[in-house]
Amino acid sequence: MRRRSLLIAVPAGMVTLAACGDDKDDSSKANESASPSAPETSAAPSPKIVDGPLPAITAGTKFGQKPTVAKGSGDPSKDLAVKTVIAGGGKVVAENDYIQADYLGQIWSTGKVFDNSYDPKTPLLIQLSQGRIIDGWRYALTGKKAGSRVEMAVPPTWGYGKDGEPRAGIKGTDTLVFVVDILDTFNAKSSAKGDVVAQDNVDLPTVGTNTDGKAPSLEVPKTDPPKKLVANYVLEGDGDEVTAANSVLVQYKGVQWDTGKEFDSTYANKQLASFSLQQVVKGWSQGLTGKKVGSRVLIVIPPELGYGDNPQPGSGISKGATLVFTVDILAKM
Repeated sequence: MRRRSLLIAVPAGMVTLAACGDDKDDSSKANESASPSAPETSAAPSPKIVDGPLPAITAGTKFGQKPTVAKGSGDPSKDLAVKTVIAGGGKVVAENDYIQADYLGQIWSTGKVFDNSYDPKTPLLIQLSQGRIIDGWRYALTGKKAGSRVEMAVPPTWGYGKDGEPRAGIKGTDTLVFVVDILDTFNAKSSAKGDVVAQDNVDLPTVGTNTDGKAPSLEVPKTDPPKKLVANYVLEGDGDEVTAANSVLVQYKGVQWDTGKEFDSTYANKQLASFSLQQVVKGWSQGLTGKKVGSRVLIVIPPELGYGDNPQPGSGISKGATLVFTVDILAKM
């Protein structure tokens, strides 16, 4: 089942990455599915969290394995039932973090699996914030640690509400059972952690190599900008390579070559950015394709691969500007 769980709209203020001259958003078609993204409205009261009942995991019991979960027995709780099946030792998940997780979801009463990320080998990448994800996930996973396996039974109030999710066969009365393996968690203090790569071309900008979550320095030389795209490692990670079809979660900041003036930054906005490489300027898509997750990348984008003579109004970008970015690739989907 195709998922629409990853919301790839550029957050407010992050206007400078969207591709010019194309207002179509095909992401909803490419990622449609039922779970666990939020229904149209998400304003339920905070749930009481209880220990059970929860169906047994009968196979695939190790972290990272696709679980087999028994059908629910008897009536489910009217409250949110949550159990840490395997306790991880990683970073603690906070509300509004982005998490990367594998999961399986099924209906309590029938045991019917309606979605999972294990079969397509595509972990979910989504923000634990109201309106982005069903409230059951938001409440159940906050406070858990990366490396944990969490099982939950989500009543309709904190799932898809009285309307259910017809595309997945979920009725408005269905309690949903999820098993979630939390692979990692990211927030506004996250940083690339790769190996330092020498920056020995004096004609290119120099990027700081700090990994403390603060914005790295970005110094532009007093020379003419390169005519072609530059995409060089500053820190080289050891994750999977990004493809042109991926969506990515990043930290970044951008300046104009001629002025050195910053026009956009996740660091300043204290908010990570998540988007599809099919929906950004060509310089970003080409520059990040083939780069490894966990890396920091210097990208220098000539006008023809950026905004040319048509920068977005209010972006702070001049006509014909060469753009310079430092980008931390935190995760991909």
